[in-house]
Amino acid sequence: MDRRIRCVEDVLSVLDGLFAIDAAWWDRFYADRSRPVPFFAVEPDESLVSYLERGLVTPGRALDVGCGAGRNALYLAAEGFTVEGVDLSSEAIAWAEDRARETGVMVDFRCQNAFSVTGTYDLIYDSGCFHHLPPHRRISYLQLLDRALAPGGHLALTCFTTEEGSSRPDADFYRNPVLDGGVGYEPDDLRWIFADLAEVEIRRMREGTPHFGVDFLWTALFRKRPEA
Repeated sequence: MDRRIRCVEDVLSVLDGLFAIDAAWWDRFYADRSRPVPFFAVEPDESLVSYLERGLVTPGRALDVGCGAGRNALYLAAEGFTVEGVDLSSEAIAWAEDRARETGVMVDFRCQNAFSVTGTYDLIYDSGCFHHLPPHRRISYLQLLDRALAPGGHLALTCFTTEEGSSRPDADFYRNPVLDGGVGYEPDDLRWIFADLAEVEIRRMREGTPHFGVDFLWTALFRKRPEA
């Protein structure tokens, strides 16, 4: 028998059921490792490399949210971070662990919902997870940042522009509950959603570097304000 709603998480769980993207969907996505770039790039995001090269982000404890096959988590670990990578897909985690063994880089990869993570991190990195969340799960995402991002720590993410992702109003996703491949954002959307954080940089991802980059993604870096 279905449980009656008695808290906000129950409401969010009911809304989750409207959308068809779940762990099984992502397992099917990652099962075929022959998919071409940009689906399964090997190089880290050019924006992430840039943050480190410019000293905007320095080594510490990092969480890679929706880590996929692990390319950014492995890069961070090679650069001196202590890294945890979480993903809903067991296929993605198996692939990430294979890459870790091949490279000899140590990352704690776990098949886990990021919203259940309990640690504290200096960097939360998100390459393409946020834009696959239905609008109501932004609440859970912000709760994760509130409890898991250390004061002075950074959120860095890449997400769809409205040229690549859906520009439908949030309410329309509940009239027709499909995500159209992902939600598209404008810079002011990101500033509004992450208004409790200090903006460091928002720009388009750059193509033509030695690292992964496609210009239909925004790259954004925010910093959690130190506690008063």
